[in-house]
Amino acid sequence: MTMTDSIADFLTRIRNALATNHEVVDIPSSKLKVDIAGILKEEGYIDNFKVKEDNKQGILRIYLKYTEEGTRVITGLKRISKPGRRVYVKGDQIPEAVGGYGINILSTSRGILTGDNARRMNVGGEILCEIW
Repeated sequence: MTMTDSIADFLTRIRNALATNHEVVDIPSSKLKVDIAGILKEEGYIDNFKVKEDNKQGILRIYLKYTEEGTRVITGLKRISKPGRRVYVKGDQIPEAVGGYGINILSTSRGILTGDNARRMNVGGEILCEIW
C-alpha cells in the first residue's frame, strides 16, 4: 500500500486512538511528524512523545493527554492543505484556528511553526492542519 498523505494518516491515527481512549499511539516516524508532535507537546495537546528506532524508518510513540475527568484534551484535528489542493498563506494573512480556540500548524521557510509564531515572525507558508 502506498501512502500519499502521511500527515492525514498521522492525524487519523491520533483521532482514532482518542476515540477509543488509548493512552499511546504508534505512528511510522518522519522528521515532519516529529516536528508536529513537538508543537503538540509545546502547546499542551499531548503529554509526551518519543521516537523508537527500528530497522526501517522508526516509530513515533505519542502519549495522549486527558483531563482528570477523563475527557480528551484534543477535541478535533483537521487536515487543511491536501495533496490535491495545497493551501498557502502570506505571513499577514494567517487565519486563526477555530476562532482562536485552537492552533494552525504551518510548514514555513523557518521550519514547522504554529500560526501564532508564524504571524509574529511574519512568515507565510503551507497550512498543514488545525488542532483544537
